[in-house]
Amino acid sequence: MPHDASARPSPPTSGPVSSAGQHPGESGEALQLAGRLEEAAGAYRATLAHTPDDARTLSNYGGLMTTLGHFEQAHALVSRALTLDATLTDGWCNLGNALLQLQRYDEAVAAYRECLGRNPEHALAISNLGVALDQRGEHDMARKFHAAAARLAPDDASIRTNHALSLLAAGDYRNGFREYEWRWNTHHARTHAMDTPQWQGEDFPGRTLLIHTEGGFGDMIQFSRFIPLAAARGGRTIVRVRAPLLSLLRRSFPDQTFVTEEDPVPAHDLQCPVLSLPFALGTTVETIPGASGFLVADPQKVAFWQDRLAADLPSGNGAKRPVRIGLVWAGARHPEVRAVEQANRRRSTTLETFAPLGRVVSGSVFYSLQVGPESTQARTPPPGMKLIDHTALLHDFSDTAALICALDLVVAVDTSTVHVAGGLGRPVWMLSRYDQCWRWITGRTDSPWYDSLRIYRQDRPFDWSGPIRRIRAGLKVFARTLRASGA
Repeated sequence: MPHDASARPSPPTSGPVSSAGQHPGESGEALQLAGRLEEAAGAYRATLAHTPDDARTLSNYGGLMTTLGHFEQAHALVSRALTLDATLTDGWCNLGNALLQLQRYDEAVAAYRECLGRNPEHALAISNLGVALDQRGEHDMARKFHAAAARLAPDDASIRTNHALSLLAAGDYRNGFREYEWRWNTHHARTHAMDTPQWQGEDFPGRTLLIHTEGGFGDMIQFSRFIPLAAARGGRTIVRVRAPLLSLLRRSFPDQTFVTEEDPVPAHDLQCPVLSLPFALGTTVETIPGASGFLVADPQKVAFWQDRLAADLPSGNGAKRPVRIGLVWAGARHPEVRAVEQANRRRSTTLETFAPLGRVVSGSVFYSLQVGPESTQARTPPPGMKLIDHTALLHDFSDTAALICALDLVVAVDTSTVHVAGGLGRPVWMLSRYDQCWRWITGRTDSPWYDSLRIYRQDRPFDWSGPIRRIRAGLKVFARTLRASGA
């Protein structure tokens, strides 16, 4: 499943019709329905080379381009199709999907309504209209459309997953996590490939439960808090995680057994993806455990970083206490999962975006916590920002956790680092994209998941100026309070 778990439009059309003159088995439509997307794109281009004004092919090709992440091209193709033939019902749905991904929500709503004016029972358009309304924060109205779409197509997993994400974004966790189990039936979701029954929350004395990874590092960290609650209901619990998390989670949950994904799958009677634990446990917003912190850093590594940071910028001789702030400006790339990669582009920014923070607090020093290809930006920090990069010394999440414990504050986009800092109970301020992940609950600047988290959501799509402006103001207060406390 997509590890940002954001609401996604359903497939691009409700059943494309093959273009005239092509054998159905070779048509772009047939290839698209078969999931052979790149081949379908080639077939659409071949058709349009001979019949460039084929409105249905233009529309279907545009829908495919939305699926492939080429939203501007999709918008241009479908707009041309509707100029040629404004009666294309699916064309209006495809236009809405492109506009939805471009975060032009008012226009997307209008396109879906145009589609529904021609076919009031177009389930995909009804569902995606709900998604657009969710992104505008109109959850009450959105849920009516999601429920209507689910009545029309009760077995459509994409429609049911859209409904789930709407419920979760509004904070209805009991119903939302139940509906979220539909994600395993969508073509976007990668199966967990386990043959044993999925645990549903029942007691399991004398049996072994395998809890396994789903999504990204941040998902595993966030939902690891539920592991002890699951283990309390049974005989033996084994947790299978990616190797970079092993050391941190073993220390944080010493009573549990952890193995890595490089190890053979251990024998077990029941299995549960980590993101299904809240459903199995009947979790609500009010019963989320561990909000004050549940991760434990290695004290020897923390001491190492405290000494290292003290040597970087000594205080004393009348100098103000340095305020140490960790930065993360980009998420991990996932080109193999299109929906995740699209969300990553919207959640990520550049170090330059943080430039206005450089001179807010005298004596402040910033530390790069950025890993991956974007980490090279730390070599040329913005003028006025003192930035130190020790990330070459970070080998796994236990190292990252220890460094965070030696910092005063973390400022980051929505990445696994936010979950590490929040799980440690350390102050963390998160820049959140406008179409933010469901887990942060629309309209909140705090979080029931992490007491120490403050959320700064974009005021407008693609525009980080609002969050940065508010963080600047917050930093002044934070520094005064920190220095006054003598911490």
